[in-house]
Amino acid sequence: MRPLDTDTCVAIPRQRRGSKRRAATHDNMVTTWITVAELHYGAPKSRAPEKNRGLAKSFLATLPIFGLDEASAQIFGEAKAMLEQRGQGLPDADLFIGAIAVANRAIVVTGNRRHYERIPGVMLEDWIRC
Repeated sequence: MRPLDTDTCVAIPRQRRGSKRRAATHDNMVTTWITVAELHYGAPKSRAPEKNRGLAKSFLATLPIFGLDEASAQIFGEAKAMLEQRGQGLPDADLFIGAIAVANRAIVVTGNRRHYERIPGVMLEDWIRC
């Protein structure tokens, strides 16, 4: 399973770099409710809100959407506490996505390796800068 981060969900429909080609070779793509919320936040702030709402809606209709469960909530809490103790806090959205991936032994697909690689146990792929 490969949960797509927000940057990848934006890149694939727009056929940016190798993201569209990489997506075509994987049939186990999913996303999270956190990414869905970020897309619904970003679209109205963009230069073309209606177009981007449509792109997001069409693309999301093709993906299963995962949410939090007890295991991912525990991973989130432990990772957040550890990172704060180290002075390396991350945005909650990235921590939630990473925790869901770790709990499901999934590979996060993101161009934002710098954030996610701080989460213990997270596995990453980058389809944007490939």
